[in-house]
Amino acid sequence: MKKITPFLMFENNAVEAMNFYVSVFPNSRIIDTMPGPDGKPAGGTFELDGQQFHCYNGGPHFRFSEAISLSVAAETQEEIDRFYILLSEGGEQQPCGWLRDRFGVSWQVIPSILARLLADADREIAARAAKAMFGMTKIDIASIEAAAKG
Repeated sequence: MKKITPFLMFENNAVEAMNFYVSVFPNSRIIDTMPGPDGKPAGGTFELDGQQFHCYNGGPHFRFSEAISLSVAAETQEEIDRFYILLSEGGEQQPCGWLRDRFGVSWQVIPSILARLLADADREIAARAAKAMFGMTKIDIASIEAAAKG
């Protein structure tokens, strides 16, 4: 077990969430399940492309918020499109590459080029990239790069 592993508390659909997440991300799997009071699976441990998570059904008093999000690094527009569309299905698409999935978990689907442009030493390039990003929901790499160039 790693020293630090995110633990997600769902109201009553942790197993459904695990199955969904491992279907979205390549190189992912359910490691084990944990029984609830009735003996049926109520959570478990899963891995998304090498990152482990624990989850469990905690009841209606547990709610997710944007204060914590899971960030997905994407290298291509195809990856952005796939992850953003799949994860937001039944949830809510939000500005700047953010989304809330159907379970209430917040995600950011961000291309690595965006982070580089936002940190560019030429602050005008960074400002143009940021302005373009602020006008988007799902990030469009070509539009961000064009804006950054001026």
